[in-house]
Amino acid sequence: MIAVVSRLGKAAIFEQFAADGITRMFGNPGTVEQGMLDVAEGLRGFEYVLALHESVAVAMADGYARATARTAVVQLHSAVGLGNAIGMLYQAKRGHSPLLVIAGEAGVRYDAMDGQMAADLVRMAEPVTKYATRVTHPGSLLRVLRRAVKVAMTPPRGPVFVALPMDVLDAPCPEPVVPSTIPVTDTTPPQSAVDEVAGALRAARKPIILVGDGIAVSGAQQELTRLAELLDAPVWGVDCSEVNMDTTHPLWRGQLGHMFGHVSANAVGGADLVLIAGTAVFPEVFPYLDSPFRPDATVVQIDADTHEIAKNFPVDVAVAADPKRTLAAVGGALAADHIPWQWTWQPPSPDPDDLMELFAAELAGQAGDRLVLFDEALTSSPALVRHLPPRRPGSYFLTRGGSLGVGIPGAIGVQLARPGADVVAFTGDGGSMYTIQALWTAARHAVPAKFVICDNHRYELLGRNIEQYWRERGIASHRHPGAFDLSHPEIGFTELARSLGVDATRVEKPAQVRQAVRRLLAASGPFLVDLITGGPR
Repeated sequence: MIAVVSRLGKAAIFEQFAADGITRMFGNPGTVEQGMLDVAEGLRGFEYVLALHESVAVAMADGYARATARTAVVQLHSAVGLGNAIGMLYQAKRGHSPLLVIAGEAGVRYDAMDGQMAADLVRMAEPVTKYATRVTHPGSLLRVLRRAVKVAMTPPRGPVFVALPMDVLDAPCPEPVVPSTIPVTDTTPPQSAVDEVAGALRAARKPIILVGDGIAVSGAQQELTRLAELLDAPVWGVDCSEVNMDTTHPLWRGQLGHMFGHVSANAVGGADLVLIAGTAVFPEVFPYLDSPFRPDATVVQIDADTHEIAKNFPVDVAVAADPKRTLAAVGGALAADHIPWQWTWQPPSPDPDDLMELFAAELAGQAGDRLVLFDEALTSSPALVRHLPPRRPGSYFLTRGGSLGVGIPGAIGVQLARPGADVVAFTGDGGSMYTIQALWTAARHAVPAKFVICDNHRYELLGRNIEQYWRERGIASHRHPGAFDLSHPEIGFTELARSLGVDATRVEKPAQVRQAVRRLLAASGPFLVDLITGGPR
């Protein structure tokens, strides 16, 4: 029998967090959460990471969850706080980040009053979470929290939401504390499925492989690489924001477009077999409505997430199983022996007139193997990964989900999860301004993450997209909308960073790059570089 000790719910929730190994909470405080935060203040070994905006709190937790592969807790303030966080919660949902998001309410007893900040928080959260619920009785507080953690961590992982009324937290909680149960879902497919996949691969003459973050989640990078080498098949990243394969490998072809379906169609159209592993197909903003695959192509899909299998296009062989176990079994069926490919990668010479290339090349030269990148560079990302290609699992995190502003707070979360790493975020001037106040959190909590603003004075991605729009509709090229321009008034990023407690420098000329990289890596605390990659036009 488990001894039951009645204590108030606002204290019991921290006992539950401790049982689940949760030692941090990212949040922004509010009145209806004050009793819970008062308890947190006196706890040893528990840290409340203060954000100045709810979207920052969610983005930091998102980075932390990605780097730890464990549940991260976010505290929001009632309806207004949840509303502020919706965009970043969408990012977390699309990226399958296991977040436990809690928000306070005035109390169940006030439901009929329609008071200030009253709203149906569960209905607000449902579109951007995997699961949303509300605790209405103190006798089920911990039960609901454990259920939420289980749902968040069960593949496909994702954010969950729990509304916590103040009168529930202030009432005695008689529940015992036990660790949340996380089911093991690493399944091996039956031999018949392995044989079917292997048979289809043997018959292929022009196979290709499409992969996503399901590979990284299952730790299947080695098995994927081995299978690609056995097939001599090119590999494309689709819904791919982590290191799913060494991107210097000769078979790696790069990322397919996240905007337009024709990019994916051009890549897959010539293949007689398409192997899809651990990814959505296809997650573009403007996807093809018709199948991009060859009419006679065999399509094989392997994923632990049954929702993604044949979601948009029919497949010939569908296997709902763990990618690591499945790819290993298929590779074994194709060949008993395998000699890994050997290759060398030589860093390219940077364009001497391109500050982004010069900076990335210099960072590659000065940084060691502790470097971890958070890439929200967007249009500057190709130059970044050209000189710092993602190679080691856990060393690279790409923005995902479409929400601007994840770069700075995401890197803070990764740095908290990896205190021994040199975490450097690359973001744009436009994207950074969604969450620039996250710099204050880095300074307050002495988080030594580093930040590079790729400052081209505009929303460059929008400019490229509208040019594509004009081409598709036969519209003559003309001046971009003024809404894309960020050059006047110019944002003073170094002054802004210093006002938030973060040291900074501005780089406008090639001669300034080396010293700026040296300062960035040597800084004992957070540091920002305003890298001028373009000017007004």
